[in-house]
Amino acid sequence: MGQRFTNWAGNKMPTRDEMAKNRFLAPIAHRFLSPELWRFTRRSVPRGVALGLFAAFIVPLGQIFLAAFLALPARANVPLAALVTFVTNPFTVPFWLWAANRTGAFVLKFDAATGGNAQAQMSGASWEALVGWFEVAGVTVFGFIVMAVVSSAVGYLGSSVVWRFLVSRRRARRLRRLQRRLDERLAAQSAASASQAGVEGNGA
Repeated sequence: MGQRFTNWAGNKMPTRDEMAKNRFLAPIAHRFLSPELWRFTRRSVPRGVALGLFAAFIVPLGQIFLAAFLALPARANVPLAALVTFVTNPFTVPFWLWAANRTGAFVLKFDAATGGNAQAQMSGASWEALVGWFEVAGVTVFGFIVMAVVSSAVGYLGSSVVWRFLVSRRRARRLRRLQRRLDERLAAQSAASASQAGVEGNGA
């Protein structure tokens, strides 16, 4: 599963040449080609994840370009920011529309009394049209904004924890390899010393 995800991410992650040749990014392509924006570091990775999630939910269409633009001033990892935006795609948009609508409705929590007063001042048809549009569009847009902010914060913290865990595990593996090599050398030296001592004893 992990290898499959790694292969998928590698195929989806844009390369420097692809972003440089993109007509929308061509005017500032030289800035995207900066090696600093393509390195995976403890600062650039969480920033890339956070900006990618923010762009994915704040602009469901063209989010890759927004993530790339936001990554420039933030010094975030550009390819990772672009990759994370795939959380919103043609297959997941219906679900996210529903989730954004439910999130917006939950956060706003309309006051029934206020709604009743407003309804009394408007005709039934116009009120129904306004409420219908606001609930479908306004609440959903607000929900996307909430999801963009919350997901970017959670993504930043989560990726920071994962990055530290991966770095710690890599260091532990490196230390184990060094310790194993050291033990092998010490064992070889001990064996050589014992052999030398045996030869000297036989010679005496």
